[in-house]
Amino acid sequence: MIPVAKRLEKVDLSDVRKMFEASGKNDINLGIGEPDFDIPENVKNAIINGLEKGFTHYTSNMGCIELREEISKKLKKDNSVSVDSNSIMVTTGASEALFVISQSLFNKGDEVLIPDPGFLSYKACVELAEAKPVPFEASFGNDYKAKYEDIQDKISSKTRGIILNSPTNPTGAVMDKEDIKAISDLSIDDDFIIISDEIYEKIIYDAKHYSPAQFSENTLLVNGFSKAYAMTGFRIGYIAGQSDIIDEILKVHQYNTACASSISQLGAYEALKNSDKYVEDLVKEFRRRKDLILSGLDDLGLECSDVQGTFYVFPKVDDVVDYVEKALKTGVVLVPGKGFGESCKDNLRISYANSYENLEEAINRLKTIG
Repeated sequence: MIPVAKRLEKVDLSDVRKMFEASGKNDINLGIGEPDFDIPENVKNAIINGLEKGFTHYTSNMGCIELREEISKKLKKDNSVSVDSNSIMVTTGASEALFVISQSLFNKGDEVLIPDPGFLSYKACVELAEAKPVPFEASFGNDYKAKYEDIQDKISSKTRGIILNSPTNPTGAVMDKEDIKAISDLSIDDDFIIISDEIYEKIIYDAKHYSPAQFSENTLLVNGFSKAYAMTGFRIGYIAGQSDIIDEILKVHQYNTACASSISQLGAYEALKNSDKYVEDLVKEFRRRKDLILSGLDDLGLECSDVQGTFYVFPKVDDVVDYVEKALKTGVVLVPGKGFGESCKDNLRISYANSYENLEEAINRLKTIG
């Protein structure tokens, strides 16, 4: 067998995808983080019109200027962040954004703080850049909200960056403003970069989203269209930050994907322009499902933290492996928490991005395993 690069030795395949592959035809999959909604009708029509007009060719490596200008307006309106369109790069989803940032900014031996619990791509992206991921634990006692105190003691002379995610996958936590501000100030004092993954910012309930880009120029804001607009398959996202850093990240993006899909960029532009009502309705339905799943978990006797955003809950169970296996036998697919950090071995991630009726049925099935 031809040997592979040594940097792959520490990287595992996603547990989320493993459970997705294990799902049978009649199973209720509560593992995958994908909204079950169709894309907005106006976005669909814009894409069809774009195809008919032949909008199917390369765009600028940075992305269509019209889309970048619209993103700039969105950041000003929604996030109180002033970023020129020349400081915004359109990517092949937020996943590519995280990867190209890591490849562009981190060197071997650098330390990058990552949340624990946290989205499993963070650790992998840091390790693929041959840097060292340093977990900071967001505790159950604080409803999994990352606190300034959790991070302050982890900073060292080797710290090159920190990844923040709020609202948070897998816990549904939303960070408090004072912690965002304190960490932002720290990034300036200690001269490190904040990578702020804000992909769930619009799926938020009884809380308010704050971006560290409001408080520190040492921020690369990452966002996309997969979650709020159900455009997962379109693979469209963006990075916003200082133009000189974006210019360097462009080198990796250019040789990695050249540019994001032209027709996806057209759909993203239309989503930003004319889909506010769609997002409002989507969040309203997710809130309804959240209330159902939290009530169901309570009936099942599973301990769960408060949920303020995303479409995930992160309950604790006595024996995760046993519970996941028993759930699968009833036809319910769940994801063990261990893939999201060292502190998560007693947790399950449950996605309620499934129909209300399926969630009711899943809860009824889980009641049979005790």
